[in-house]
Amino acid sequence: MKDVADFIEKASNSFSMPLITVVVATGLFFTFRLRFVQITRFREAVRETLASQQSGGNGALSPLQAFMTALAATIGTGNIVGVATAIVKGGPGALFWMWCYGFLAMATKFAEASLGMHYRVANGDEVLSGPMYYLRDGLKSRTLGVIYALVGGSAVLFTTPLTQPNSVAVSFATQLKTHDYTLGSWHLGETAIDEVRLIVGLVLAVFTWLVIVRGIQSIGRAAQKLSPLKVGLYLAGGFTVLVTHLGQVPAVFAAIFREAFSLKAAAGGTLGYVIMEAIRYGIARGVYANEAGYGTAAAAYGTAKSQRPDQQGLAAMMDVFIITYITSTISALAVLLTGTWQIKDITGPEAVPAAFNAAIPIVGGWMVTISIFLFGYTVLIGWAFYGEQFLEYLFGPKIIVPFRWLYCFIIPVGAVIKVDAVWNWGDICNGMQVFPNVIGLIGLSGVTAAYARYRPGARYERTKERRNL
Repeated sequence: MKDVADFIEKASNSFSMPLITVVVATGLFFTFRLRFVQITRFREAVRETLASQQSGGNGALSPLQAFMTALAATIGTGNIVGVATAIVKGGPGALFWMWCYGFLAMATKFAEASLGMHYRVANGDEVLSGPMYYLRDGLKSRTLGVIYALVGGSAVLFTTPLTQPNSVAVSFATQLKTHDYTLGSWHLGETAIDEVRLIVGLVLAVFTWLVIVRGIQSIGRAAQKLSPLKVGLYLAGGFTVLVTHLGQVPAVFAAIFREAFSLKAAAGGTLGYVIMEAIRYGIARGVYANEAGYGTAAAAYGTAKSQRPDQQGLAAMMDVFIITYITSTISALAVLLTGTWQIKDITGPEAVPAAFNAAIPIVGGWMVTISIFLFGYTVLIGWAFYGEQFLEYLFGPKIIVPFRWLYCFIIPVGAVIKVDAVWNWGDICNGMQVFPNVIGLIGLSGVTAAYARYRPGARYERTKERRNL
């Protein structure tokens, strides 16, 4: 098993720089192609997201439910565990590069969501959406559509039910150990399985199955209720950490900007080691946290009962803003202000609970643990829908029921396996979705640019490119 974990880690390290290059270049391209839509239409994005008005048309969810489903699926343990890992391994400067990428990612996600709405296939409450449809119908490439659906479906099935329950289970086990409570281990051959983590995995599997078995409407209702709860609870704890360490804020921000551009070597490394690690981990975890480039926004926002692709694009911009500049920033500042990122051998799943415990003894750790449970659970149900969309494109609706059962069966496995291997594997699988998706985004950027220039009150003109919704 150690050899496999080492191989996955090496593969992830080799894969990270090409992925970072592609997503950053795509973000820059769309920032200029869409004329800085993340700035020029930001106020409108806030207004449209809060109003979330239906504009007619077919769809499975209201615009608000579509937004909450996307938010539920995106704001996951990566915003807590992944961000903390970026700080632990990349230093304070990683947060600066996460912010930079978040700005570019807003434009990329506008493109994904607007194309997802434009090229979806909707008939009443039945909606088929995702990058494979704009690759097939917009770019006229059935091959790329199949490749994306195959890679995306595999990534959902063999990444999400591993990474999310793993972080949730580790958080619960760690928190219980701080109170000297453990159930011990169950041995499967020579492998010792922590019973707390196994129980957490089984609970998550059952709760996930109860929601996804009823389909997208059930997922939308659950997301609408749980998304505000999970964000509100986490922010309450995060702001408490900030207030109790207010005196350290100037020094922490100075460290963030200083380390973001530090050219010094570390532990005998080459010159510039610190800045390279900050960039690598900051952007890599930023990509994982906000999912811009993955194409998942197309699957989520394409479900809305709307005829305004630009409305869904603006909502997608706001979900990147919330993820990058609010939830992820709170996680990073918590571990920086309390100094937990410097504890020897600490991991991402352990760093944030330790930070909250330092500011709010006992209660703080449980706030993070419950938040991680809600974050992980909502991502599991949201990504289950993505997986259904991807695999249905390949195999038809008959695949949905077997997929749901297999997806839930893998969740307890993810809860008990080694944490580093899980996250490295997740980086590889999710990153592979980016390449076919980006080809479609750039090839259809003219359609996206037209929506970026649209203003409410103007009349939509149907073009030869536009599909009947």
